[in-house]
Amino acid sequence: MSDRLRPGPITAPHKFKEAVCIQTDKVYDSCKQKDCLEDLRVILTARDQQLIDRAINVKCRKARIIWVFSDVEPVSFKKGYYTVSLKYFFEITLDVFLGVAPPTQVRGLATFDKTVILFGSEGEAKIFQSKFKEDAFDKQLWKKTNLPKSKVEVVDPICLAARLVDVRKCCKCNIDVAQVPAEICRCFDDTLVLEAERQQVFVSLGLFTIIKLERNVQLLIPAYDFCVPEKECIAATDEDPCELFERIDFPLGEFFPPQEFEFPGAQQPFRPCK
Repeated sequence: MSDRLRPGPITAPHKFKEAVCIQTDKVYDSCKQKDCLEDLRVILTARDQQLIDRAINVKCRKARIIWVFSDVEPVSFKKGYYTVSLKYFFEITLDVFLGVAPPTQVRGLATFDKTVILFGSEGEAKIFQSKFKEDAFDKQLWKKTNLPKSKVEVVDPICLAARLVDVRKCCKCNIDVAQVPAEICRCFDDTLVLEAERQQVFVSLGLFTIIKLERNVQLLIPAYDFCVPEKECIAATDEDPCELFERIDFPLGEFFPPQEFEFPGAQQPFRPCK
């Protein structure tokens, strides 16, 4: 076992043991996107909307991704290319200021739509798997089993700004609450409403996304050996909890936050969204 190659950097020449055929998802095309999303309407529950109607100011405390729905369709005039239509759902946490008292926190929903075009190659073979799913047959999905799969990687957005707008100056909202999936609505305490008596909330977010088109393919790759775990599992319940605690390093970083020059990319100048 001493000559077995382990995962990690290879420091000496090693011969391949065999060529292995694996089934995996190959990325055919990808893109990264930096979006500044300006003036997204935040819809709230009826109770929270009443607070907004009486508010003198709001502040965007944080935003997080609830879900991103994606749909892939072939581009009719460009063979091998596909449109990836994305719909983002954000949970927005707001500080609502009603006067000199401390702010009240409320949560609302904002959405954003985006479409990109990526290369996904061609494939006429339909793919079916033996993995059981109850009520899996779907006529719409059945017709798309030979399309590439979209994968979206996204981090929680950055809150850039929030503002109150008089309802008399607002344009028509582009959110249809009735079409928001039930799973998204269940993330909130009560039913979301569009109606506002006096004021509405709009937020601006900074969003970073990586979008990929993948196809399931067979690849022939060189293999050194099987990857056998070397580390023994440690059961915390079999040990004295204080002994286990003694092996944990003191978290100095939590007491002494890093300075600006210690952050990755700190030398690059900050460029706010235009």
